[in-house]
Amino acid sequence: MKKILHISSSPKIENSSTRKLGKEIVRKITDKYPDSIVKEYDVTKTQLPHLSEIQINSFFTPPNERSSMQNGVIKHSDEAIEDLKEADIIVIEAPMYNFTITSTLKAYFDNIARSGITFRYTGNGFLPEGLLNNKTAYIATASGGIYSQGELQPYDFAISYTRFFLELIGITVVDVFRSEGQAIIGQEKALQNGIDSIKIE
Repeated sequence: MKKILHISSSPKIENSSTRKLGKEIVRKITDKYPDSIVKEYDVTKTQLPHLSEIQINSFFTPPNERSSMQNGVIKHSDEAIEDLKEADIIVIEAPMYNFTITSTLKAYFDNIARSGITFRYTGNGFLPEGLLNNKTAYIATASGGIYSQGELQPYDFAISYTRFFLELIGITVVDVFRSEGQAIIGQEKALQNGIDSIKIE
């Protein structure tokens, strides 16, 4: 049995290629692991806050010294991290907007990046060590242009950042599935190409 955390972030609901692609990834995972439990987490509905001074101060205050107000401020962050800890597989939807991820997904990342909880500084090298180990992730994305190759590839900040962040906190990114070139070949064809490319390891 696998525990799957499905994270959605597109501001579009009905006509989002990323949401449709993400659902197909989850479906194929559950086909492979029929007893899986899927938890849905939509960052457009949860509305995690953008970082504030009181929130950052609360993160770095020892738990036994936090006030009730500080505990309330970081409640959603704690819950989001607990969901990640419980998951075996993460399916994360990261549509490209203005060459990068949505602000709601960035806020989610800012809320789960917690020193001593999801990563730690070791003093050995530049990068910290991720603490959310033994977890795998699949990324779904959609874009008007083609960013997996060619002249636009260097400008794919959405996937390069999402992959980097997940691996930074210890999660292994297995694959990225793309509904790309929507402005060139059409949304329906691009989405079908993305669905056809899905392979679950």
